[in-house]
Amino acid sequence: MRELVGECAVCGKEVFCLDGFLNGVVDEEKKLLCFECTDEKKNSDVQKKV
Repeated sequence: MRELVGECAVCGKEVFCLDGFLNGVVDEEKKLLCFECTDEKKNSDVQKKV
């Protein structure tokens, strides 16, 4: 089953729940993000620490 949960807070891409599993991430600010934007955010956070 595929249900629309909402849109990514960064890029606006639709985020779905697929068979009970969220196809994205809710960050610490309670914003819904797609996996691509989550990966980009993690990469930019790592670069800031270096």
